Amino acid sequence: MLKHTGVRRTHIHNVRLATLLSLTAGLVNAAGFLGFSILTTNVTGHAALFAESVSLKDWRTSGVIALWMSMFLAGAFLSGFIIDKIGRDQRYSYSIPLLLELGILVTIAIIGNYYKSRLHYRQAFAGTLLLAMGMQNALVSVISRSVVRTTHLTGTFTDLGIELARLATGRGKDNTELRPQITLKVIIILSFITGAVAGAYAFRAVHFYSFYLPAFSLVYALLYDVFRVNVKWYYRKIGKSIKKVTLASHHEEYNKR
Repeated sequence: MLKHTGVRRTHIHNVRLATLLSLTAGLVNAAGFLGFSILTTNVTGHAALFAESVSLKDWRTSGVIALWMSMFLAGAFLSGFIIDKIGRDQRYSYSIPLLLELGILVTIAIIGNYYKSRLHYRQAFAGTLLLAMGMQNALVSVISRSVVRTTHLTGTFTDLGIELARLATGRGKDNTELRPQITLKVIIILSFITGAVAGAYAFRAVHFYSFYLPAFSLVYALLYDVFRVNVKWYYRKIGKSIKKVTLASHHEEYNKR
């Protein structure tokens, strides 16, 4: 999921990545909004809130909102910087942003319930979630070559509408190329909404402990490639052992004749 880059990356790799990280973003979106009453996976809504606070000359609120938008940008910058610094062909460069995001989610899950009534902490937690989502969005964009977006649905719905129009009119790309792209967009949308619904139910049940759910999704994403490599190595080794035993058995039978 993370180790395949460039020409080695296929549609199925993008589908797996999109499914898991869109689910993660949906969980964070719902739990973050219910926990802080703040959008924590994108900055589109914050632009309107920033404009409103400026028009009301509420400089403190506008400063906080500007900081939130800057946190999302900082997350995207940090993720891109780490990946470019280590190398886009190195799988571990993609693991570091996910580990940082995992640390943020686990921290909020552990201490969120103790500081939920304090405004400054809630604002800080919302800012760190925006930082985490900025890192995730940049990571997915780089690894999929801008094919996948996971932290918001505006662009995904737009692309889906354009591709459905092309499919309906028979113009543009061949249908065999359009259908996988449409399928990917639908999967992203359904995964995000599923995560949001699950996150809302989880937050109402266990409050900030619900952030363990997206954290678990990230752990699975980090370990997915490792387990697949180990499983393939294990079956390959067993296959070679069986082949050796079979050849030895045939050789022994041939000598007896």
